[in-house]
Amino acid sequence: MAPFTFTLFAPYNNQAALRLKNTNVRMFGIDILMEKDETDGYFRATVDLADGIFHYQFKVQTKSWFEQEPEPALPNYDDDEFKELTQEEKQEKTETYNKLIEEIRKRNREREHEATFTEIWYTFVDPYATDVDERGSDDAHKAVGVLVVKNGKRLIDEYVWKYDDCALPSDEQLIIYELHVGDFSGGLDDPNGRGAFKNVTKKIDYLKELGVTAIELMPIKEYPGNHSCYNPRYHFAIETSYGPTTDLKEMIDEMHKNGIRVILDGVYNHCDGSAPLTQVDHDYWFHHHPKDIAMSWGPEWNYNFYDSKYNVWPARKFVGDSIRYMVEEFHIDGIRFDAARQIQNFDFLHWVVNEAKRAAGPKPFYCVAEFLPDEPCVTNIDGPMDGCWHDSLYWTLRDILLNDNVDIGRLKTCIDCRQQGYLGVTNVVNYIGNHDHDRMLVELGKERNIFGEEAFKRVRLGVVLQMTSIGLPMIWMGEEIGEYKEKTIGIAKIDWSLITDREDNSNQINKALLSFYCGITGLRANNKAFFTTNLDFIHEDHNSKLLAYQRWADSGERIVVIANLSGHFLAHYCVPNIPANGWWHEWTFNYDVKVENNEVYLDIAEHEAKILVWLGDDWQPPNHPSEPVVESNDISQEKQQTDSSLNQNSELTQSENRSQ
Repeated sequence: MAPFTFTLFAPYNNQAALRLKNTNVRMFGIDILMEKDETDGYFRATVDLADGIFHYQFKVQTKSWFEQEPEPALPNYDDDEFKELTQEEKQEKTETYNKLIEEIRKRNREREHEATFTEIWYTFVDPYATDVDERGSDDAHKAVGVLVVKNGKRLIDEYVWKYDDCALPSDEQLIIYELHVGDFSGGLDDPNGRGAFKNVTKKIDYLKELGVTAIELMPIKEYPGNHSCYNPRYHFAIETSYGPTTDLKEMIDEMHKNGIRVILDGVYNHCDGSAPLTQVDHDYWFHHHPKDIAMSWGPEWNYNFYDSKYNVWPARKFVGDSIRYMVEEFHIDGIRFDAARQIQNFDFLHWVVNEAKRAAGPKPFYCVAEFLPDEPCVTNIDGPMDGCWHDSLYWTLRDILLNDNVDIGRLKTCIDCRQQGYLGVTNVVNYIGNHDHDRMLVELGKERNIFGEEAFKRVRLGVVLQMTSIGLPMIWMGEEIGEYKEKTIGIAKIDWSLITDREDNSNQINKALLSFYCGITGLRANNKAFFTTNLDFIHEDHNSKLLAYQRWADSGERIVVIANLSGHFLAHYCVPNIPANGWWHEWTFNYDVKVENNEVYLDIAEHEAKILVWLGDDWQPPNHPSEPVVESNDISQEKQQTDSSLNQNSELTQSENRSQ
């Protein structure tokens, strides 16, 4: 046995109590009153505990204005205890009950409008609980904190980290893969209802082959329900259905071993309406009213409130503690801040990002904001974040790919984000899809009835523009294999059968898309031009809807991207202003082309992009008499169509995909 002290910070609540039991005992015993220290606002109770596993809850006289006093039920005069009453006595009792109910309703109205205090006890889970058992219910009142005690101290687990010393990619090298743990693993035939950390670990080889250097996990903190994870209820506990903390740590450890960083999606603007602190003293931690009712998803943390009596910023302290815990306990490598614009407090964001990086130590740690609509103020010299989601690029590409609405000027400002005011490569995260939207293939089918090769061609065009723009690319899970499921708040597991071998080869188009993604991420990883902000637009043709630009590095690497944004085939098109004469490799269709007079002639199919990779001043093609050297002005439409036929794949509509 050793003493263990339970603590609860509730500085303006009158009384608090502890409920405690061993896990093998069904019922809680007598409440243990906690003593309050008025000098620091903490309630404490010290109990001698043997090593073991315990369930516990706190009770407090709530100060939350919306925790209404319950109304007693009117008596049922058919019950035996009331049968002997006269009509007058029944009338008198009814009037007494009605008077009591009216008094309670009056107090509740006063509480709602004036936040007055009445002595209502509320039972809840420790806000700092690192493990929670919700007992198969979404009812927060039934949940219990789970405490593992060893030698008088809380034990999270006994995992031993193995690969902390492995080198990790820098921020400039990040190729991010956003995934939902519950949907990423398994498949349509998976007997498990949802994926888990162990399933993600098993797919590390897949992620490496895809060229991913960081995964971004959608929120993994304990949340109510089975799927929607953007209303966290418990900020220190990991979602139980994903597996124990040891599985999460092993997953992160193995990612680090394989050179993949782990970024967590954090929700720090709001929380679930039944989160513990909302019930203790709502207005001490949260805004009384939503800042913007149209953009409100739950009680919103009040980072503006400072308690001078206890010298504390309550909301900042709690959220900061939870972030430090995640960084130190789970060795994560970055945080995505959900709904950062709605937080409306750069002072807090500066502070909490610095706290996270201080906890991470010397290793790289990337903080990115969902700040919609995106603006450079959140990332630049005075901004709190390293980067932000580049939503303006997403909507621009969507207009081109889905609506054939080509605005070259608008596209240029997004490809070169410096024109929008951003300063560096890491300031924006570029994507053609994320968890907030249907995948582009789905939208093409739903909105335009475009399926099969035409849809996949448009997606490949979007991928080239995304991957070659200034910024860090992000892949939304499944889009690299042509996943067709619509966005839903329910379960939508990735259909991995889209890339498994089939006798009829009917999913070749999906396999080819995956190969395309693997190739272009490899191109990014191995060309230093993408780690710089060097970008020039070398040609734009508004009539033909064609745009060409170059990326380069001071060490000599050069890339030229030529994008046909139209629905028309451009035959023997002359692209001027190629930055160097000599030999270039056309990456998309895998052939070499010689540039003379700083121009190149190409056949460019509709909704197609070509990528020219500079081979260097001294490079010469091998001398194969049977395969004559291709000069740029000799490239014919027939040659391009031949290359295209070798690289394009049999058509497979999304409806056919669904039937597999």
